[in-house]
Amino acid sequence: MRTIVTILVTFIVSTIGFSQNTILSSNPLTEHEINSIFTDSLKTKLEINYSVYRAYEYNDKGGKHFIVMTENKVKCDERKDCFDAIKVFCLLYKNGQYDLEWNVTDFILPKGNEVSEEYSISIWTKYFELNDHDNDGFIDPIIVYGTFAMNGTSDGRIKILVYHNGKKSAIRHQNGTLDFERNTQVDESYYQLPKVIQDNVQLIMKNITEDENGIFPYNWKNDMENQKLNFDEN
Repeated sequence: MRTIVTILVTFIVSTIGFSQNTILSSNPLTEHEINSIFTDSLKTKLEINYSVYRAYEYNDKGGKHFIVMTENKVKCDERKDCFDAIKVFCLLYKNGQYDLEWNVTDFILPKGNEVSEEYSISIWTKYFELNDHDNDGFIDPIIVYGTFAMNGTSDGRIKILVYHNGKKSAIRHQNGTLDFERNTQVDESYYQLPKVIQDNVQLIMKNITEDENGIFPYNWKNDMENQKLNFDEN
C-alpha cells in the first residue's frame, strides 16, 4: 500500500512539475506573423518607428510577451546595410492590449567622436537568448548588439543586456585594434544576478571572442570573478 501511495505521489509531483515547465516557451515570428500582429496602426500606437528586424514571442509565469527588434536604415559605403539607431521593445500582451515592459534605445556615436568613427549599429541575434536560467518560472532575456567603425567590429562597441525580474544589468565594452584601447565596464547589479546567469553571459563573451567580433581585456574572466566594475589591459 505504501509503495502504491509513494508511486502516486511521485506521479503527481512529476506531473505538476511538467505542467509548470510547459508554460515556458519562446519562438521567432515569421515575417507574415510580424505583419499580421504589428499592423501600421499598432506600431503607431506603440511608437515603433523603425523597421522591424526580428520579433519573438515568449510565455512564462508573467504571461505572454513579445520582443520586437527594430533598426533605422541609412545609406553608407562600408556595408550593404547600415543602421544608425536601434530600438528594442518588450511588450506584455494581456486582455487584448500591448503594454510596454521595457525598451532599449541606442545609436552610433556622432561624427568626429574621439573614440571611433562609427557608421552602423546592429542587434546580434546570434547571441540573443530567451531562457529561464535560474528556473524561477520567468524567462531572462539577454540582448547583445554592437557597432561597426573604421575597422569593422574591431574598434566598435559591444553591449550585453540582461533582464532579470524586470531589472536591467549591462556590460559595456569598447573594442580596439590596440591593447590600450579596449575597456570593459560592468554594472554593479550584474554581480547580484544568479550565478547561472553570470556563467551564461561569460559563455556569450567567450563566443564573441571566438567569432572575432570582440576582444575583451586579457584577464577579463579573473576581473569578473573579482567583481570589478571597470577593467582594461593596464
